[in-house]
Formats: sequence, C-alpha cells, structure tokens
Amino acid sequence: MKILAKSIALSMMLIAAIAVGFWWGQTQSWTETTVTSHQPDGGKKKILYYRNPMGSDASPIPKKDPMGMDYLPVYEGEESTNESLIKISTEKIQKLGVRTETASMRQLVRTIRAVATIQADERKLYTLVTKFEGWIHRLYVNTTGQAVKKGEILMDVYSPDLVTAQQEYLIAGKGLQAVVESETDVKAAMKRLASSALHRLRNWDISEIELQRLQREGVAKEHVALRSLTNGVVLEKPSIEGKRFVPGEVLYKIADLSRVWVLADVFEQDLGMIHPRQKVTIRVDAYPEKIFTGEVAFIYPQVTPETRTAIARIVLDNPDGLLKPDMYARVEFASFHTDNKVLTIPDSSVLDTGTRRIVLVDLGEGRYEPRTVKLGMHADGFVEVLGGVQVDEAVVIKANFLIDAESNLKAAIGNFGHGAHSPKIGIDEDNRENSEISSKRSDSTTHRGKGTIEAIDVANGVITLTHEPIASLNWPSMTMDFRMTDPTLLRSLALGQKLAFEITEESAGEYVITHVDPSRANSVVDRHRGH
Repeated sequence: MKILAKSIALSMMLIAAIAVGFWWGQTQSWTETTVTSHQPDGGKKKILYYRNPMGSDASPIPKKDPMGMDYLPVYEGEESTNESLIKISTEKIQKLGVRTETASMRQLVRTIRAVATIQADERKLYTLVTKFEGWIHRLYVNTTGQAVKKGEILMDVYSPDLVTAQQEYLIAGKGLQAVVESETDVKAAMKRLASSALHRLRNWDISEIELQRLQREGVAKEHVALRSLTNGVVLEKPSIEGKRFVPGEVLYKIADLSRVWVLADVFEQDLGMIHPRQKVTIRVDAYPEKIFTGEVAFIYPQVTPETRTAIARIVLDNPDGLLKPDMYARVEFASFHTDNKVLTIPDSSVLDTGTRRIVLVDLGEGRYEPRTVKLGMHADGFVEVLGGVQVDEAVVIKANFLIDAESNLKAAIGNFGHGAHSPKIGIDEDNRENSEISSKRSDSTTHRGKGTIEAIDVANGVITLTHEPIASLNWPSMTMDFRMTDPTLLRSLALGQKLAFEITEESAGEYVITHVDPSRANSVVDRHRGH
C-alpha cells in the first residue's frame, strides 16, 4: 500500500509539472503574439505598457481589470494620443445598455411654465357712487354675485336735494310757458333756469330714463331709481334698505367679466423669454378638458422681492363666464430661442463635473472620446451646442454604468483637458524582474503619498489634494478629489496644509483616503520607493 501511495503521489507531481510547463508556454506565446500582432501598421514598435480602459492605472504586462476588460497596449509614440479614449467591447456595450444619438439641427422651443390667478379686467370695473345725500328706500339687487344688465334698476332712493332739483325744473318749465308771449330776454332767462335744473340732475347721474319721465309726466318723484351703468356681476354690496348715504360713498361695485386678466408669476430668470403679444395656453383645474388661449398684453415693470417673480398680464375673452376672479391657472409660454435651427444634443448626454461639461462621443468599434463642450440654451430635453461637437456626431445618451462610474473616468477626462500624463514603465528583458515587482506593487491594497490640501468639502466628505507622484500606482503629480472613509478627519484639517495620507481602491479605479497624518508630511515617503 505504501508503494502504491508513493506511485500515486509521484504521478500527481508529474501531472502538475506538465500543466505548469504548458501554462507557461501558452503565456509566453500569448504575450509574444500580443506584442507583435497588435502593433500598428505591422511595424516593430515597442509596447511601453498596458493601460486600464476604464481608469488611470497601468501595468507592464497584459492583465484584466476587475470588470473583466483587457488592458490595452500603449505603443511607443502613442502614449499621448490614446489616454483620453475609452474602449469597451461590443459585448459590454450590449450589457451596459449604451445608447447614442446624433447631434442634429433643430429649432429650440422652450416651454416656460408659470402659475397664475384670474382677475377682473380693471378697465371694466364700475362703482355706484352718489353725489348727493339721501336714504335707501328699496333694494332691487340685494345679493353679492348677482348678475345685472345695463340700465337695470338697482335701488330707489329718497333725497331732499333730488326732490328740490326736480321741483326747480318743473317750476322753470311752467314759467317758460307763462312767458311765451313776453320779451325775448325774459324767455331766454326762463330757458336757462330750466336747463340748469335738468343739467344738475344729469350731473348727479340720474338716468335719462328718469329725466324723460320727469319731462313727460311733469311730476316730481319722492323716490328716484338708480340704475346700473354696465353689464356685469356685483362684487361688493355694502347697501341695505334704510341706510343713509353721503356723497362719495360706494353703494355697489360691479365688474364686467366678459373679458378677464390672467396674472402669471414669471420667475426672474425666465423674463428674457417673455414678450408682449406672445401666444400662451392656459389651463384651470375647474375645466381640465378645456384649453384657453390668449396673448401677453403687458409685463409689469417691478419684481416681487419675496418670490423673485414679475407679473405677466394676459387678456382672455370670457364670453361664457367660466373664468371667475381668484381662480388658479397654469400658464405655458412657448418661447423660440431663434427662428433658425441650431445644433443640439439631448440633455442626458452631458456630464457636468462642476467646472466643465463633457460628452462621450462614439467613435465606433467600442471607442468613446470624452470632449469638453460649450453649451447654450436648454429647451424641452435638448441643449444647444456652441462648440465641441459637430453635426451628425453620435454622443452617448444612456449608459447607466458609464454615468455611475464617472469617477473612474476622471483620469482620462483630466488628461484630455490638461494634457496627457502617461506613466512610463519599461518592459524590456533587462528589467523584466523589476517590472513584475512594480506590477505586484500596483496591486497593493494600501498606497501612501503626501500632498497639499486645495479644498475641503465637509458636507460630502471630500478633500482635494495636490499630491506628489505615487510610485506604487504609477501616478504622476496631480490634483485630485478623494473621498474620506471617515469624514470627521476633515475637521482637523485646513486649506494649504501639507499631510501624509493612505489610500485604498474601494471600487474599480476609485480610491478613498483611509488615514491622514499632517505631522509626517515632510518625512513620509511612499513606502514602496527605493525598493
């Protein structure tokens, strides 16, 4: 049995040795094939290193990133041209759900929305005010909100002044008849007296109907009817029967609602898109199936300080009386940026870093180029492009993974905007051993460096550092944002302070600070230097 066990053990060792030798041969063959068969134009350019297509790290030997993507070879002379490109395999594109849309010319129509209230047209408001003293004898319109027509009797009033004026007119009329055969001067004087009495009644707003009755019947009425001067509804009715009134006192307030005002509160930043005679659509909750149309008549010259809004007045016909004062409404202004078409891309294609606006341009074959763009007006899901993208170029509009992994793209985007900083890693045969050691270091869990604090964001637990080169990651000196695993450490730091720090890779390409030590800023060097 012992001899059999030894034989089995020797056999297993022999199989393992054969497998290791086969694996090493395949690796060497694959490496040689990669170095030669993927060289541009079939030349003999030397591969400098392999870079992560979704991050900033590099490797002297072929490898895969945590997402399973192959590191891309960087040839001699290409280190400054490929750094900004992002390459994803076709299979990954399908899995990530990447969708693109071409930049196209279109007319931007921006819809500005505002809340509004319905108000009576101020030019169609009327009040019943007397110019004489008296008492209300009888009310015919005795409720607020009651509809009235022009010439309709509102009330009967008693006034000694009215009775006196009527009697003076009648006396003047009888005197005129008595002096028919008198001299011309006497008849003219009586005519002036009668005309003066009638003119006084007109000045007191006694209706022509009452004056004609007085002339026709020749009898002074004790109670005189006051009539409405317009069609409308009663907004206010302070009058009650038996009430005494004085000159200038308001007895009724009546509004003609055949045309109303819609007063829309437009935010300050939208005022530049509103102008007189602009067409608008209006909706009210009371009639959800109806859409009212009108136009801007006037924009008020002042802004309300509390709400930072200005009022835009819209005149709206209201023949059926559906719109009532103080109703709420929703107003939409259709604003054209220009009569000409402009170059646009979807809003969802823009990645806003806070200082720059970037889009990913699809170059085909799974290659995406980050570009800084200059944007203009936003309108209904699209944005005007003033520079950075040409017509018919395809931009990424949906790629949840790419958006979520924006932090992993910072290095590539930063190289694009500020110049490429390619890590220099030689892989010739003479330093193969050192390269393998460097590769092992880049996989280290913890990396150390030192730098100067440029900005502190306590609310989000982020610190901005200008750090020295970090050899273990093959990083050059640069300014970067780091998230703190313990945000409370930020409270003891200050702008411009130098410190030593430790970082670890939390997710693919994203590094976080786990420890800071200001006291060792001048003495701590990356633990991997000098090896």
